Amino acid sequence: MASIFTKIVNGEIPCYKIAETDEFLAFLDVNPNSKGHTLCIPKLEVDKIFDLDENTYNGLMAFSRKVAIAIKKVIPCKRIGMTVIGLEVPHAHVHLIPLHTMEDARFIQKTKMTSEELNDTAKAIKAQFDLDKSN
Repeated sequence: MASIFTKIVNGEIPCYKIAETDEFLAFLDVNPNSKGHTLCIPKLEVDKIFDLDENTYNGLMAFSRKVAIAIKKVIPCKRIGMTVIGLEVPHAHVHLIPLHTMEDARFIQKTKMTSEELNDTAKAIKAQFDLDKSN
């Protein structure tokens, strides 16, 4: 059965899209640790990140870096944290989390955001990503 992320890739489930290439997709986490918390995934469904072939793994890291740079320009924070846990969804993914304190890196406290706030945040980060891409 397809993972929830594959269903997002296939357009079966909507998302707050940040960036997309032929191979990768970035979208906001709907249950974020902090505002701007983004997930970067390969479109190819592979459960564990270290099971990705080397080119896909390196491509995911390069894509995630570009997304993180755009997030940092839009979301005021001390830095963008990156974590790979992968227990909750069997599809390799990178969490990019705007950090204000170490608590933001923990998956205990969540930030409540409305659909409108998520939409506005996604649009702002996407606009910055697109601007960075064109420069």
